[in-house]
Amino acid sequence: MKILIVGYFTEASKMNIINCFPKKWDIVIVPPGEEMLHHIEDCQVIIPEHVKIDRNLLSKAKQLKLVQTGAGYDNVDIDACTQLGIWAANAAGVNANAVAELVMAFILSYYKNIPLLDGFMKNKTDQNQLEYTGSELQGKTIGIIGFGTIGKKVAGLCKAFDMNVLVYTRNTAVQSYENVQITDFDNLVSTSDIVTVHSALNQQTQKLIDKEVFRKMKNTALFINTARGRIVNEEDLIDALKNREISGACLDVFETEPLPIESELRSLSNVILTPHTAGMPDGLKLHKKRYDFFVKNIRCIENGEEPESRLNQL
Repeated sequence: MKILIVGYFTEASKMNIINCFPKKWDIVIVPPGEEMLHHIEDCQVIIPEHVKIDRNLLSKAKQLKLVQTGAGYDNVDIDACTQLGIWAANAAGVNANAVAELVMAFILSYYKNIPLLDGFMKNKTDQNQLEYTGSELQGKTIGIIGFGTIGKKVAGLCKAFDMNVLVYTRNTAVQSYENVQITDFDNLVSTSDIVTVHSALNQQTQKLIDKEVFRKMKNTALFINTARGRIVNEEDLIDALKNREISGACLDVFETEPLPIESELRSLSNVILTPHTAGMPDGLKLHKKRYDFFVKNIRCIENGEEPESRLNQL
């Protein structure tokens, strides 16, 4: 079994990843490009970390049986996989706890001013010069856009802090949920103190959050995105932050990744940034729980069985 992992990894990360798989499998880790095209011709499984899997690429993969992604799969042409007889699967929910914990870390860091106070202490500034505003979470309203596994985890953590939880979801099967209020989109963005995005990226959600949405938010609102960067119009977000239409933002994902060095987001004082690591609790480029899921699914394919969390049906 040859597994091709396409992405940008350090040598140490590659070794950590390879050690997650059985030694009998041939694990090849390469960046996108010519070397990837050479290996895709005879691999049975591809794990695309930083590459788009389109029909053109799939047509070169003559022995491919499975395209296995993490939680997100917006980089995979599912219809093309189906037509070519290739399974597509994601690892839905595997990183839910890690992402939900980062959301809470963002919220606490922002309202407790941890980046500012840490910098203040390390700069050895006279404490009499310290001026800042902070806030408690108790009684605040958080609006959760998207209510899958991650959204539900975030809701549970927020209730532990005695917060009010509003939820907007396109899933009509979700009529009610314990201790949260299901509401419409406009009410959520206009009444929440914190708005956090946990939707999948698709045609309906691409640039869902734009200047009109930011204008509906409270000017004291905190915006959080740990889902996908392209759900947000990043230029509109920057304008909203600079013009103080919203109070601040905490971002783990961006329209272009890695975030360009020249991005204005890097210079705004009311923004906390992390480099798309919400789902990597074991360290950059490694989430062992996710790779354990990958191994389990690849074994299904090896045994002629359907993969778990499949995105198509053959």
